[in-house]
Amino acid sequence: MQKTEQEIKTGCCSNKAEEPEQATDIGDIKTFKVTGMDCPSCALTLEKGLAKTEGIQSVKVNYASGKMAVGAVNADIYEAVPGYVKKFGFEAEPERSKKDAHVYQVSGMDCSSCAATLEKHMSGNPGVQSVRVNFSTGKMHIAHTLTDEQVVKEVQKSGFDATPATLRNQKKEDQKTVKSIPVTTISGLLLALGFIGSFTAIPEWLVTVFYAAAIVIGGYKPARSAFYAVKSRSLDMNVLMVTAAIGAALIGEWFEGATVVWLFALGNALQNRSIERTRDSIRSLINLTPSEALIKTDGGTVVKDVEDVSIHDIMIVKPGEKIPLDGEITSGMSSLNQAPITGESLPVDKVPGDKVYAGTVNESGSLEVKVTRLSEDTTIARIIHLVEEAQEKKAPTQAFIDRFAAVYTPIVFVMALLVMVVPPLVGFGAWGEWFYRGLALLVVSCPCALVISTPVAIVSAIGNAARNGVLIKGGTFLEKAGAIKAIAFDKTGTLTEGKPKVTQVIALERDSVTLVSIAKTIEEHSTHPIAQAVISYANERSISSEAGSGFSAIAGKGATAMIDGTEYFAGKPKLFKEMGISTAHIDDRISQMQNEGNTLVAVGTRDQILGLIAVADTVRDITVRSIEQLKQAGIGEMVMLTGDNEGTAKKMAAETGVDRYFAELMPEDKVTAVKRLQDEGKQVAMVGDGINDAPALATADLGIAMGGAGTDTAMETADIVLMADNLEKLPHTIRLSRKALTIIKQNIWFSLITKLAALMLIFPGFLTLWMAVLSDTGAALIVILNSMRLLRMK
Repeated sequence: MQKTEQEIKTGCCSNKAEEPEQATDIGDIKTFKVTGMDCPSCALTLEKGLAKTEGIQSVKVNYASGKMAVGAVNADIYEAVPGYVKKFGFEAEPERSKKDAHVYQVSGMDCSSCAATLEKHMSGNPGVQSVRVNFSTGKMHIAHTLTDEQVVKEVQKSGFDATPATLRNQKKEDQKTVKSIPVTTISGLLLALGFIGSFTAIPEWLVTVFYAAAIVIGGYKPARSAFYAVKSRSLDMNVLMVTAAIGAALIGEWFEGATVVWLFALGNALQNRSIERTRDSIRSLINLTPSEALIKTDGGTVVKDVEDVSIHDIMIVKPGEKIPLDGEITSGMSSLNQAPITGESLPVDKVPGDKVYAGTVNESGSLEVKVTRLSEDTTIARIIHLVEEAQEKKAPTQAFIDRFAAVYTPIVFVMALLVMVVPPLVGFGAWGEWFYRGLALLVVSCPCALVISTPVAIVSAIGNAARNGVLIKGGTFLEKAGAIKAIAFDKTGTLTEGKPKVTQVIALERDSVTLVSIAKTIEEHSTHPIAQAVISYANERSISSEAGSGFSAIAGKGATAMIDGTEYFAGKPKLFKEMGISTAHIDDRISQMQNEGNTLVAVGTRDQILGLIAVADTVRDITVRSIEQLKQAGIGEMVMLTGDNEGTAKKMAAETGVDRYFAELMPEDKVTAVKRLQDEGKQVAMVGDGINDAPALATADLGIAMGGAGTDTAMETADIVLMADNLEKLPHTIRLSRKALTIIKQNIWFSLITKLAALMLIFPGFLTLWMAVLSDTGAALIVILNSMRLLRMK
């Protein structure tokens, strides 16, 4: 599938405007987060348009990060900026600095309606400017002028508990065990006593007291939450359950009321315990990093909390210890297990000058590491931040379910009221009978299982991916990954190593060891990548160089040196042709090897060519295995994009196992190659390893960047980031995404069928209150447990 420049023309997104550096709030510059930009040209349009607005002194828009830095004459202009941006078809909101952003971990929420109740309650406090509560992650993001204690007390009024979500607090959270009064157990014992007492000779009023006590003790917390839900005009599960329990008591069904409360409390306890395990997927990442670091000082060493370590401090890391902070090795050599960050299965050798990441394990030698990032800015801290952001983003399916639930609940609530009133009014049955059925319908009206069917699965899948060295930026991209039919790979640095290696040594006059030794002697004084490939090849085989002198480079052709009084040359074959040496006897071999993508280094004297050394960019060891696994995972077509000629591209395609290739592409032609695949009706993912692939990554339905551990840009711009510099985890990501889609569908159908069955059983009078509660909390628990299977997927 060779494509020439005339056949492939660039698209809109390839006209890449120069992207400004990411701006921050410094002096009178304010940063905004912009959404709705499709390509870099959109950023350029917005930048030019705003620059003409009166009162705005400077504008820089960064498409890659979706941020805009604005300098204005006064604060009123900043407030008007979102309105100005909207005129250009985009949305903008001020980005809060770290010191303004407060995050709290909230416990006790049963479903997203509880999150809505808490959000509304906190919004009513005059000291709160903005608040956002996410049930699936259990996090509350709030901008306020209150103290932490005041925020915690306000949250407690809604029936929940909160703690500031600092890294230090979250680390301690795993170490402490919270002992609370077992109200569910006490309520259950009182219910059992009442039930047993109803079959004995004890007075009936005492049985009623047991039931009433079970209702009060087990229902106190839901009742408090229900009060604040009603106060904030929210209709959540607590309101419905409390209404059902009180209603049952009013019509004399004390056993039913107590059973409703106990089953609701038990279901919530089991749900909370289960969903906490999904949230632990992030907490386990937090606990990978040590809390303290051994710092080298003039007087020896001192142990410091990682929060107190400064940039440029020197850390001492002994064998078997974890790296406390990101840094650069200044002394020592070792092998590091980077699996917590990159998911790589094998340790990586490190030498002075190499980067190391917090949370990775030093397996052998002692190291001295210069700190390059503070604790809140380490690679693992940024991974945690990006994963939490991803888990809070709604997937299309979740957004649809939320809209459905917002309509479903009020409709069924009104139906419940009509069921209580209309039939007895028209003389169809007794008031007590229809009141009871209405209460059961009230309980059924809360779509808890349906609402959590998607977010819990997404949280579990994204958490699993993060632990395996893959960043999925949100549920939208998780769903897209599950629907991908074709994957386009940039060749250089993605399918291949990205750096040349010696692939073949052909000795014509001397043995291969002597040939390589001469070549190494000549190339030792060169920094050219091909020269370095020859030197690395010799070093790997312990081939030493000769005693040489008179080293010099021949511009654009090669190099020369004197060895034992003879002048030797290493360079392009045409260098020897120019010296009058015939190459006729090896011309066919030279042409064949060059057509296969090899760069040739001819080694010889002024009289003859001693041999040829072939150098080429080699296929990664992991590439072939990964592509085979992707085919097994159900990807229909693998495509290679390369600037190489037809012969080289065909050879590479055969070696890697891709199904198709586009050859002789200019860098900007990758965009139209991706569009060509999309025009064929395929959902296309693009895999690249650098910012030069950004237009193609943006054009594809899903952009996957490789090597994110060492590239900040990749972590910020791609939809999915493979932290390792290879494709090892891509098959797992695709399988995980497809499994997540399957589980989401299972959850939705199970939730809907359960609700439908409960609704159908109400009108014949078969559905009791306790069965209604069990159908709701039980279904929610099953949905959570089903979603948690994604956490264990290998």
